[in-house]
Amino acid sequence: MALFGTDGVRGVAGVDLTEQLAHDLAVAAAHVLTDIGEFTGHKPKAIIAQDSRESGGYLERAITRGLSESGVDVIQVGILPTPAVSLLVRELGCDLGVMISASHNPASDNGIKFFARDGRKLADSVEAQIELQLGKPWSPDSNKGEVAKDESARERYINQLLTTINSSFAGLKIVVDCANGAASFVAPEVLRRAGAEVIAISDKPNGTNINENCGSTHLENLIAKVIEVGADLGIAHDGDADRVLAVDHEGAIVDGDFILGILAQHTELPTKKLVGTVMTNLGLIHALEKRGIGFVATPVGDRYVLEEMLAGGHSLGGEQSGHVIMRRFATTGDGILTAIHLISEVATSKKSLKELAGFMKRYPQILINVTGVDKSRLKSNQVIQNKVAEIEGELGKRGRVLLRASGTEPVIRVMVEAESNELAEGLATALATLVKSELAL
Repeated sequence: MALFGTDGVRGVAGVDLTEQLAHDLAVAAAHVLTDIGEFTGHKPKAIIAQDSRESGGYLERAITRGLSESGVDVIQVGILPTPAVSLLVRELGCDLGVMISASHNPASDNGIKFFARDGRKLADSVEAQIELQLGKPWSPDSNKGEVAKDESARERYINQLLTTINSSFAGLKIVVDCANGAASFVAPEVLRRAGAEVIAISDKPNGTNINENCGSTHLENLIAKVIEVGADLGIAHDGDADRVLAVDHEGAIVDGDFILGILAQHTELPTKKLVGTVMTNLGLIHALEKRGIGFVATPVGDRYVLEEMLAGGHSLGGEQSGHVIMRRFATTGDGILTAIHLISEVATSKKSLKELAGFMKRYPQILINVTGVDKSRLKSNQVIQNKVAEIEGELGKRGRVLLRASGTEPVIRVMVEAESNELAEGLATALATLVKSELAL
């Protein structure tokens, strides 16, 4: 089984992701990047950040040791969002960025993600080489790398975010849910400096409460607080702040599809196209069509969204989950950057978030995970393919069917969108039942 997933190496801290593995990954990364010429001819330099998990400390020490022993200078910047590493690796002229985070996963998990000197995640091919290098004999570099802390990194990141907007948030009352994660040390401060009245919740990380019934995967607290204090809107981040979801003043959820649509109408789009995934809501696609904006779909995963954006020269893309990439300003998803540009539209348009989100009607989307099936037989099963074609014929342009095998577990995901919830649910249930009977183990 591959060690690297679509978003780095993840696992239960201390069980799957041990200090030894973290050290060995750092050593392997340094060796591979030297071999392919990224570290050749100069003393290499790396930057390391972490989210607020208690396991981040010992993993940081292990990675620092591995890099230093391999002749790499290390700059530790403490607790910062993942997108800050993507920015700072370029700003500080580093050759490698390392983020210790498991994003929206519980506190017991952690992960390691590597960034190249251009601020993008390391290529799949490079990750594969690092995996092959793991465990091979090595000798510490006689020219050991130096280790330093950079206390100015947080301020540098905050200032960079603020330079991307021109509007003042004065007069706006905003609730921000920091997920007890890395956003706690950045998001409220950015919003205050932009002029907003800020009420921060879940902003007191203690090492074990990251993402715990809070943040972008648990919006109940945010909705309640927005209504309680009469805020204009609320925003919620995940543990490493590379995502954002929002709620309007009435507590209605404004997910990544709505956010993308709002930004698409107020952002320069050189290709007149927006990049999303196969899970992007049909309501957004139709709304964009009416405004002359095309849509390009990729497999689920921000890595694939970015690849398509780079290949096609597109400037805006993202996912329903709130992972939005604004290529004009960043090379990865940045929840705080996305949030301030969304709020900027509220401030400059003098419209409420509810009004801005009214440009599209969300199609009901029913997703059923079918377990206990042989997913390898999905594509070759003609009975299922005929049923999908039948449903697609019934829906026409008023709906959509998506059938895909999970990449990580023996599950087939059945998704149906339609104009009514009842229709979508009925068709999805019927298709899921057929998949179960046809492909049962």
